[in-house]
Amino acid sequence: MAHFFENLDPETAAELDQLSRLLYELRENLNAVLAAYGAADPAALLRRIENGEVDEHPAYEHYLSARILADTRDAARALLGERAKEANR
Repeated sequence: MAHFFENLDPETAAELDQLSRLLYELRENLNAVLAAYGAADPAALLRRIENGEVDEHPAYEHYLSARILADTRDAARALLGERAKEANR
């Protein structure tokens, strides 16, 4: 099996590697925040807060953190896709 980075210049390979690592870290941190409240995603955590299933403080701050992590993950995922597409041209 050919190595994924085999035909890429070193700078592009390093950028893709860094973005991949960032995505992993964002996912793990998001999962940790949500797991503390038994929520599958930030919207589920917000619903639990609104329904009074969890205390508003500090859950709302954790909800905001989860939103930031999810939004950053989505942006990094899009950037990784763009860079990978550019690299394959």
